[in-house]
Amino acid sequence: MKKTSTLVDTFARDSLPVAELQPDFIFELPGLQFAERINCATELLDKNVENGLGEKTALIGSDGSWTYSQLMSASNQIAHVLVEDMGLVPGNRVLLRAPNNPMLVACWFAVLKAGGIAVATMPMMRSRDLVPVIEKAEITLALCEDELKGELVEAASAADTLSHVLFFNGHSGPDAVEVLMKEKSTAFNNIDTASDDVALIAFTSGTTGVPKGVLHFHRDVLAMAVCFSEGVLATQADDIFIGSPPLAFTFGLGALVVFPMYSGATAVLLEKAGPEPLAKAIERTGATVCFTSPTGYRGILEQIDHCDIGSLRKCVSAGEHLQVPTFEAWKAATGLRLIDGIGSTEMIHIFISAIGDEIRPGSTGKAIPGYQACVLGSDDKPLPPGQSGRLAVKGPTGCRYLADERQKKYVVDGWNVTGDIYHMDSDGYFWFEGRGDDMIVSAGYNISAAEIEDVLMDHPAVVECAVVAAPDSKRGHIPNAFVVLTADHSATPELEQTLKDFVKAQIAPYKYPRRITFINVLPKTDTGKVQRFRLREISAADFGRVG
Repeated sequence: MKKTSTLVDTFARDSLPVAELQPDFIFELPGLQFAERINCATELLDKNVENGLGEKTALIGSDGSWTYSQLMSASNQIAHVLVEDMGLVPGNRVLLRAPNNPMLVACWFAVLKAGGIAVATMPMMRSRDLVPVIEKAEITLALCEDELKGELVEAASAADTLSHVLFFNGHSGPDAVEVLMKEKSTAFNNIDTASDDVALIAFTSGTTGVPKGVLHFHRDVLAMAVCFSEGVLATQADDIFIGSPPLAFTFGLGALVVFPMYSGATAVLLEKAGPEPLAKAIERTGATVCFTSPTGYRGILEQIDHCDIGSLRKCVSAGEHLQVPTFEAWKAATGLRLIDGIGSTEMIHIFISAIGDEIRPGSTGKAIPGYQACVLGSDDKPLPPGQSGRLAVKGPTGCRYLADERQKKYVVDGWNVTGDIYHMDSDGYFWFEGRGDDMIVSAGYNISAAEIEDVLMDHPAVVECAVVAAPDSKRGHIPNAFVVLTADHSATPELEQTLKDFVKAQIAPYKYPRRITFINVLPKTDTGKVQRFRLREISAADFGRVG
């Protein structure tokens, strides 16, 4: 008989979408047959120590390395602080705020050990971004890096629920986590959570401007390791993981905490992970597995003459569409084939990908082990190969929004519908055509923003670009390309016409960008995703001024 939940604070469980609004879940892989009682901190951290890996390096940070034993001891002490000094009871939400560093990982594990629910936030979030997160998740407790306290203190004064905040890494005072830790035991009895108790609430990175909170269980955290780290990457204990995504982004949580610890491997944590420091850290640490965006890989290519990145064995690209020129440039420079993948906060991590000889440049790949995927038509039925529609997926993880009406839109007949437009070929490979809100209808023609972007990226003057729909009095909407130029090219009317003609020569002429806006940098989220809604706002404002 299943034990009753150990949760005292039942807010998260009570906030789950009703059963009929949740997606179908699939647990066909042997590794997904989870026990009824699981605490993922036990599975990912404590068991490595129990299995003799206590003295192995778990984390490499800017101030040194932490072994698995050191990480477990620190996490246990912080768990005591949470319970004894902050009054945490199982089910409480704890906001975490810090750049990627070992202390943040220790805090994350401590929350789970104590039966709490981790709500990690992007370091660049401001108080106005933090307030709706605090209020929506009814967060009462927070652990925060000292240098980031200003925005959180301001948010706490505006939010009613947040009552107790402690600071770490540089804070000197009675409310410093390190001060309170010193008096605590390095042993802690992890709370006996259920596999379907909520472990974390992941808030979307905000490409739409309206964040959503997604409830993920303890089993979900382990499922992403079973399906992608084990099922696709086949990572080993001698791997050293590195990457740019923040741990508050589930892409980063998987890449830099869950995957390495599931394999008993090592992770390198960078507080600032731009292309130059990332490339230098690869050389310094001998990293073997890298996770970043296509933009990140293009940036690393600019550093390749100054840094030896030859230790890399596998490179995973996600967060935005991987264009063929980036794939080919990386392969030519390193001999490695970039592993593309699509994931989402709603699904917790990557669910379509391919590796090695299975990679087809330009395609995202196939549904990974444990997942099923299809393309849905306007009638919400799967389409045959070759036809474009909405990407839909199901597997051991899925969308459970926290008190959000958008649950009804994301889950359709048991499928998680991601908002991406794809077609599937006869071999089961999925080919990206654009986001659903990036398909441009111009004078009756459907135009894929991604197709235009792929062509523009082939031009030597273009570093980055993004295409959105711009209002037009005659055609309804037109493609507006926002283009970042290389240093040796200048924004001129002549170059604008050259780029338009270049696109016309490559794809159907009606698809060319009728407006090109040169821009110094594309607006992006903390995770590197282009904020297309901001570009649409610029396009609409320009139309208003012209009109």
